[in-house]
Amino acid sequence: MGATQTRGQLIRKREQRIEADKKAGEHRSKESAKRSDASKARIAAGKATTASTIKSKLHDADRNEEAANKAGKEATTWQRKADGYRKEESTLEQRLTREEKSEATTAENNRKREADKAARAQATERADYERRIAELTTIAEQARTVATGIARELRNPKQEKLRILMLGADSDGTNEGSYGLRIGREQSRIRSAVKAALHRDLIEFDARPAATAEDLLDGMSSFRPHIVHFSGHSDHDVVLFEADTDTAHTPIFVTAEAFAAAVAATDDPPQLVILNSCNSASQIDALVATVAPFAIGMADEIEDSDAITYAARFYASIANGQSIHSSHAAGRAALQLAGLDGAELPTLACSPDVDPSTAVLVVPIK
Repeated sequence: MGATQTRGQLIRKREQRIEADKKAGEHRSKESAKRSDASKARIAAGKATTASTIKSKLHDADRNEEAANKAGKEATTWQRKADGYRKEESTLEQRLTREEKSEATTAENNRKREADKAARAQATERADYERRIAELTTIAEQARTVATGIARELRNPKQEKLRILMLGADSDGTNEGSYGLRIGREQSRIRSAVKAALHRDLIEFDARPAATAEDLLDGMSSFRPHIVHFSGHSDHDVVLFEADTDTAHTPIFVTAEAFAAAVAATDDPPQLVILNSCNSASQIDALVATVAPFAIGMADEIEDSDAITYAARFYASIANGQSIHSSHAAGRAALQLAGLDGAELPTLACSPDVDPSTAVLVVPIK
């Protein structure tokens, strides 16, 4: 029996005891009143001067005495019931105390088990994250060793479609499961801009709107992109990806070094890396030094609408056969024409031995 059921029984038993006490009191009051009436009748009989009056008063006294005796019996009966209810009430109170204590102990044990379970899960997730970061850092060291003393070269465009790997990660890390960027809107605007361009049939997308670090590695090896485009949250030395879970979560913090290592972990490195996220311009010099000939990042915090406007115009120009330099300039001009404040934020970096004004990523297939 649980505390809730016992509590209900206790309430009902207390109501019964109160009602019995009330009935006993009412009958005691009636007994007292009838005995008083009987006494008054006998006194009146003693003062009467006629036989008929004496007889009448004595009759009243006997009748009131009989009623008093009956009320006294009823009062005793109800008092016994009240005493019985009182004992049961006391027993239920003791039982309720034990059950509430037991349930509180059980609830506390359950809370501790859940807390321990959550702590173990968090520790496992953290260990897995640190393992992945260690692996990516090793790759970065290897890539840096290979790149030392070797100038970045811009490969001649192949007669093939331009492949764009679009990675979107919406978690910002301020609160668990905190979301708000318009990742889907940005990818939709880019697709629409390319669809209206001259060489739209020469563009191929692999869009991953809830990207994990594994999506980055998988996209690099299986899709072999010419452009890696990341939109989401970042800072000067970190890029935030999502965890592979369907529940609210804190983001996966990937260091700039680990991100570069993942992009470089392919036999066909990309020609351009775009970090369409806040404070990402701090990372682009390292990217062009070891990963890609060109990189674009944002010099400060950028509004969602500004980032979307820039990206849509940039890719429209790329799909029209314009150079990286002209496409970058068109994206910044689109922000100015729209009256937005972030025109100076998109920043282009390139290796010293390449020229963004002659680098064209879309070449018509002959």
